[in-house]
Amino acid sequence: MIKSVVVREYARLTTEPVPTTLSDAQINSTVLDEVQITSTAFEWLCDFAANSSKSGVSLLLFKDRRSLKLDNYVGIIETPCGTILEILPKVTGYGDVESSRNLLKKMLRVALEIPPRHGDKTNTETFKHPLMEWVMAEFTFSLSHLLKRGIRFDYQRIEEEQCFLSGQLDMVKRMRQPPGMEHIFPIRHDVFMSDRPENRLLVKALKRVCLTTKDPGTWRLSHELAGMLCEIPESQDIKGDFRQWKEDRLMAHYKPIRPWCELVLGNDMPLAFHGKTHGTSLLFPMEKLFEKYVEYYLRQEIMPPNKLYPQEGKESLCFHNGKKMFQLRPDFIIRKAEQIIYVLDAKWKLVSETERENNSENKYGSKYGLKEGDFYQLFAYGQKYLKGKGDMLLIYPKTYKFTQPLAPFVFLEDSGELRLWVVPFDLDNDKLIWPEKLRETRLVELCEKVE
Repeated sequence: MIKSVVVREYARLTTEPVPTTLSDAQINSTVLDEVQITSTAFEWLCDFAANSSKSGVSLLLFKDRRSLKLDNYVGIIETPCGTILEILPKVTGYGDVESSRNLLKKMLRVALEIPPRHGDKTNTETFKHPLMEWVMAEFTFSLSHLLKRGIRFDYQRIEEEQCFLSGQLDMVKRMRQPPGMEHIFPIRHDVFMSDRPENRLLVKALKRVCLTTKDPGTWRLSHELAGMLCEIPESQDIKGDFRQWKEDRLMAHYKPIRPWCELVLGNDMPLAFHGKTHGTSLLFPMEKLFEKYVEYYLRQEIMPPNKLYPQEGKESLCFHNGKKMFQLRPDFIIRKAEQIIYVLDAKWKLVSETERENNSENKYGSKYGLKEGDFYQLFAYGQKYLKGKGDMLLIYPKTYKFTQPLAPFVFLEDSGELRLWVVPFDLDNDKLIWPEKLRETRLVELCEKVE
């Protein structure tokens, strides 16, 4: 029996009973920070966590012999016993399933550079199924649209032996033929056919959708499309075919479907695993998703001659024997010509502004929910990129506890020239809430669009 469990980041997974007040109709689909899973799923997740940690990725944290804790990854984990874990973002203000799910879908579209589509009943706002069903539905829709425009054919070189001449005669093989084979001609010729890497990958992904989807509409459309593409063989080398995927002018109409194909086949940049025990996962680091999301909308705000530079790593923390060591790579730098205007860093963490009045420390030992390590990091950025003078921004998601920028944090009290602003990013309206003092000075010419 397939059991679907919806959880949030940092949820606790245990084999012990968890007190719940949910009705019987909600048992198979719950949204909790602590859920009970089967012992077989727990054992598989333990092996899954151990294998992922060997590659330097911490997906699950061991709490004790009967419980695991999720890290800051979102997406899908499916165990061989049929348990499907859908992990959604943990943001205050997105408490219900659909709001969190739609937020994740919106961020995925931006991070994977997937163009949105409008006017369809299965769009992001109204499609009520889990994340993987949404991915498969979007793939089949994109493939249907691609087939209406027509798939690309290509010439394939065929080498074979026939009793007639066609194309080019291979004289080397002809001269090496044994006696009695004079009536057989080794020939080479080109055939205009649809068997090319892009189409093989689409067929491979389509067959996976046919076997996996539980949505009636997606199942029906996927099987209709499979009948249209039955003559094309499926890919036998997914990574090799993706490397051969062409992106020239003639293949421009294939561009929208590639991200969906990568997601279905588990070949995209986010963490995708296919375990030896047939378990699968499709996970995305929320820190990177939030960073890409902020970058996309900052680019729309910043106007020329200013320019946004992501992940610039020209400076290092120190030198050793004349060589740079410990590269400093802020998330974003805003430049005007060659002058650095602002240094920005995005963090997917929850911040509370309620501690502004009493200035007390929270349970994590840091004020406002801020981490001391993040301030050391930004201080190094300020010294190396701004030469100890200027403004830096630390960007966090906006919540009902964090709606306005905090007062500036001054690193050097005497001069007050190096300042750090902690600001919220509004995920509902897709905009950064800038401090008023910056807006009153250089920000007007920097980021305000002309009406």
